Amino acid sequence: MKKTLLIGSLLLVLTISVGGTVASKGTDTGATYEQLRLFTEVLSIVQNQYVDETQSKDLIYSAIKGTLRGLDPHSSFLEPESYKEMQVETSGSFGGLGIEITLKDDILTVVSPIDGTPAYRAGIQPGDRIVKIDGLSTKDMQLADAVKRMRGKPGTSVTITVVREGWAEPKDFPIVREQIRIQSVRTYELESGIGYIRLRQFQEQTPTDLEAAIDKLTKAGAKALILDLRNNPGGLLTASVEVSEKFLEDGKLVVYTEGRVRNQNMRFTAHGKHPYTTLPMVVLVNQGSASASEIVAGALQDYGRAIVVGTQTFGKGSVQTIIPLSDGSGLRLTTAKYFTPKGRSIHGKGLSPDIVVEMPKPVRTAAAAEDGEKAPQVPLPSANPVDDLKKDAQVQRALDVVKTMRIIQQQPGTGPQARTK
Repeated sequence: MKKTLLIGSLLLVLTISVGGTVASKGTDTGATYEQLRLFTEVLSIVQNQYVDETQSKDLIYSAIKGTLRGLDPHSSFLEPESYKEMQVETSGSFGGLGIEITLKDDILTVVSPIDGTPAYRAGIQPGDRIVKIDGLSTKDMQLADAVKRMRGKPGTSVTITVVREGWAEPKDFPIVREQIRIQSVRTYELESGIGYIRLRQFQEQTPTDLEAAIDKLTKAGAKALILDLRNNPGGLLTASVEVSEKFLEDGKLVVYTEGRVRNQNMRFTAHGKHPYTTLPMVVLVNQGSASASEIVAGALQDYGRAIVVGTQTFGKGSVQTIIPLSDGSGLRLTTAKYFTPKGRSIHGKGLSPDIVVEMPKPVRTAAAAEDGEKAPQVPLPSANPVDDLKKDAQVQRALDVVKTMRIIQQQPGTGPQARTK
């Protein structure tokens, strides 16, 4: 049997062998079996005396779901169909809304909409709380069930009801599903000598695509880099480590995990063949930067390899293990937390940027108020993406910082990794 590690709510596809069952030192085996005897007694009574006929499989599945729901928001039971559905999370192509969700304080919460997707165009924002899906309350709904309800055939529609900070009441967002194809790496030259790379997710191909993007920019004369991880909800753990090692020296610790069971304690170090260790860097983050994004930003920040600019990140720092079960179902269990190289845990609190830059809030117009305060639509991009980026307040600050870093780098007695505040 194999098990797969996840960070937060995102599939990470890191497979390790299960070394057998490890019992807690505090576990009273006799008491456990006594309680199991009670469970089988209740199961038998329900099957024989409940007003409607029941299936033992349904009852057991429900019991397992209830058990895991009592642990934490991220532990859950995946029925066979839901377990198979999880495999598309890292494929980069699926039918749905283009939205990453998690459970925060037991409420279905948006981590981030993916750029260019139906959810993004509809105006869904990080931190939005989804209280209904097609009129069905999400209270006590598991993540896997919510994902299943929002995914579907392209061309079909789904309505999600959203609560947002500052709104007097929930609002409905009717959204038409599309085939979501994610291009994880985008690159532009913002100014002469300054390259810009946007990572939208951490997929299998992301490190290779990033390598090609940096190579292209440096050959074109780039002497500094802005790495944009805003609204990047994460993805593959292996990809986050490989992205980090593009900028760190060989042997540097990228991230480590700690759990109650020994095989959950792991360390991941950089082993890049030709890392870009002297390229001045700024990393952009915001509330939609989560999981794998926080791993990269945290590692580069800890080593002073980059200046982190933006706003507080999401704070998804727990590790889930996906364990296949005998009937094709799966167990998603929180087994560890991850830490940055300096031992910081961002779980539940996020990563603080070196330089905080808030994005200007949209101005409320009289026309919007008369229209019932409908959710604002995301403005369509112009024909020139670079022009849009230069109007971005956080990108503007990143440009100023990276220019300062280049000046410092050129001063006698200063290294390429000097930091500014």
